Amino acid sequence: MKKKSDKFIQLLHSFLTVFLPKQRNSSPHTILAAKQVWNMLLNYICNITGKKAETAVFSDVSRVVVLGFLDAKEEEMGWTPGTRNHRLGIIRSFFRYATSLEPTLSYHLEELKGIPLKKAKNKSFILEYLSQEAMATVLRQPGTSNRMGVRDTFFLSLMYDTAARDCEMLSMQLRDLDPTKKTVQLLGKGNKPRIVPISYDNTIALFQRYAMLYHPTGDGVRPMFYTVRNGEIGSMSDDNVAKFLKKYGDAARRCCPDIPEKIHPHLIRKTRSMHLYQGGMPLEAIALFLGHEDPVVTRVYARADTEMKRRVIEEAQAKGVGVEYLGADKSAIWIGNEEMIKKLCGLG
Repeated sequence: MKKKSDKFIQLLHSFLTVFLPKQRNSSPHTILAAKQVWNMLLNYICNITGKKAETAVFSDVSRVVVLGFLDAKEEEMGWTPGTRNHRLGIIRSFFRYATSLEPTLSYHLEELKGIPLKKAKNKSFILEYLSQEAMATVLRQPGTSNRMGVRDTFFLSLMYDTAARDCEMLSMQLRDLDPTKKTVQLLGKGNKPRIVPISYDNTIALFQRYAMLYHPTGDGVRPMFYTVRNGEIGSMSDDNVAKFLKKYGDAARRCCPDIPEKIHPHLIRKTRSMHLYQGGMPLEAIALFLGHEDPVVTRVYARADTEMKRRVIEEAQAKGVGVEYLGADKSAIWIGNEEMIKKLCGLG
């Protein structure tokens, strides 16, 4: 008789192929993220135990193992606290599903509940973005002299041009981009599609070159960005994107010190949005462009643009608004004026 724990792979398969898509009606983004996290975790388990993935059991996914996995990936991939917590949430969600079918597995779920979430700094009033020069430097790094460089340059250019989320880029199919109309269809949060214009002719030119190299058959339903493993084509993972972003970010930083230590997809999205705002696009239009239902969320761009604030202040000062700062080179008017000093001190 098989032990309950031996159903691990069976339940994991059911979770990914039945529960998420058919019972929970999860979005393709959610399902893809869950598959990628479990692929990474199973690979980690196989590396430390020497087991094959198909022989894994529930006891292999212990609290110690999951903590080790999260710490290793945080160090290796530069996961932010938010990314790390999201990955932990995906792992726990499977155990909640498994426990609902097999109550005796609740021990494993309770063990994972003991893993604390990692706290992140409150950056709600701080918006990180790259200057136009810094962004251009990053875009130049892959080059287009080889096949991989063409792919990565097109990926980064399209992501910046459309301010697409990482998940929107990775769920994109070849047919979603129309080079004639210069538009691309993005599948946003909640399975909500939107059509986004492509602004730069260079992005279209890169797409045409990329399509010749990576989509010679013109199969419209194939993932726009994919990898090949064991002869099978699958959507590129977000960790694959994180790897080449780190590589190009590090290279760009050597000639542009202003580039931060960590370049991530959402930074590129925020950078494009800020550049559009600085170019005069209204916040309401930026909200539509980004796929936000509530334009209030884009107010952070108005709060964060220091240069625009500086220009407003300088314009106000030019009109005589405000008081002049008394620097070291200017003496206060009461110095040497004994009569005024007496009046100020109430002695006059």
